[in-house]
Amino acid sequence: MKSFKELLVWQKSHELVLSIYRITKCFPVEERYGLVSQLRRSSASIPANIAEGFKRSSTREYLHFLNIADSSLEETKYHLILSRDLSYIVCEDFEFLNAKCEEIGKMLGGLQKKLLLRV
Repeated sequence: MKSFKELLVWQKSHELVLSIYRITKCFPVEERYGLVSQLRRSSASIPANIAEGFKRSSTREYLHFLNIADSSLEETKYHLILSRDLSYIVCEDFEFLNAKCEEIGKMLGGLQKKLLLRV
């Protein structure tokens, strides 16, 4: 594999970020520097850390960045729950985004297990 862009987990996480950016455009203005910012940053951290780890020279470093991506995914899940509970997103959007998060989590876990066999 020549580029992180070929990784399905990166592609899926990038799609998640784009969806979150679209949905958060409708959040209340007072959340622009609060929940909108946190949700966008935590979700964007997922594909960013996958990409950064991909280019690292060692498998251990790659695993470190995948762990950060996984942690950012969990943070994103919480922000989505909070957004739903504050009625900033409808249940259908929450279910859609949460399902994407679950899929990405499984893919990250699988990639981590595969890389652990190399260590």
